[in-house]
Amino acid sequence: MDLPPAASFVAVVLATVLFLVTILRRCNHHHPKRKHNLPPGPRPWPVIGNLNLIGTLPHRSVHELSKRYGPLMSLRLGSFPVVVGSSVDAARFILKTHDLAFIDRPRMTSGRYTGCNYSDMLWAPYGAYWRQARKLWKTEILSPRQLRSHEHVRDEEVRAMLRDIYDQAAAPAVVLLDHLLMANLNAISRMVLGKKYVVDGGGEGPAAAAATPEEFKWMIDEFFFLSGALNVGDMISWLSWLDPQIKRIKRLGKRFDRFLERVLEEHEERRRREGDGFAAVDMVDLLLELADDPNLEVPIQRDGIKGFTLFDAKTYVD
Repeated sequence: MDLPPAASFVAVVLATVLFLVTILRRCNHHHPKRKHNLPPGPRPWPVIGNLNLIGTLPHRSVHELSKRYGPLMSLRLGSFPVVVGSSVDAARFILKTHDLAFIDRPRMTSGRYTGCNYSDMLWAPYGAYWRQARKLWKTEILSPRQLRSHEHVRDEEVRAMLRDIYDQAAAPAVVLLDHLLMANLNAISRMVLGKKYVVDGGGEGPAAAAATPEEFKWMIDEFFFLSGALNVGDMISWLSWLDPQIKRIKRLGKRFDRFLERVLEEHEERRRREGDGFAAVDMVDLLLELADDPNLEVPIQRDGIKGFTLFDAKTYVD
């Protein structure tokens, strides 16, 4: 009797998994790996490790496991061994005492597609580029002087929000969250990008087609969700083509890239148009100037400008 297509597919996947597990076990038997003195933790399953114990809210799942196995425990997420510290002493040990040993981040799908190919502060590997970025962030991009220079933008957007709320005072209900969201997006857009690229109600001129509030909110919400989610394709690389979340990350990365390309092209056009009279008025202008600095230890490429811009905007959202 012929099996239905779905059953045939599952049978092939299971057979492949069993075959790989058998090969891996034989390889490990002939080439034993060095044994590490790992902290206590749940016994991992073949292939998936402890992924079966991680729910839709990974931080809560890890917290529940730490109650059983202690503040320093070991997990295996697919192919990767992980040590989890969940106490003040463990955090101090990892983040302060031995920070250089733990400072790197693994190369995950999010870093490639929403971190502009690992070029922002969040995903860049530790090294000269990362140290330079941190220095520029402290002294130039998010310096107290730079933040003070945009104080009037924040005041103007708060006043505009209050006027809008006042104008709707006669309405049956006012959704305060919507007004707060628009005020925040407008302030971020003006400080980082130079103008309101997030346009409500259609708008006019070249900014109108950049992004609607709904589109931009979707991108931000999608980013925060996918950044905090575990992707099976990252943990078990040969299953990445089956992971729907990785497809979502790639789609989000393309949306961010189109948006940022438009922003950079408009800023570069203004720099060419104004010539020697050009003066930086927002953080993208500042990043473009920094990228032209021949004295930088590590050059900032276009992906780096996009990554810094996106990281800057996400920092303000946080």
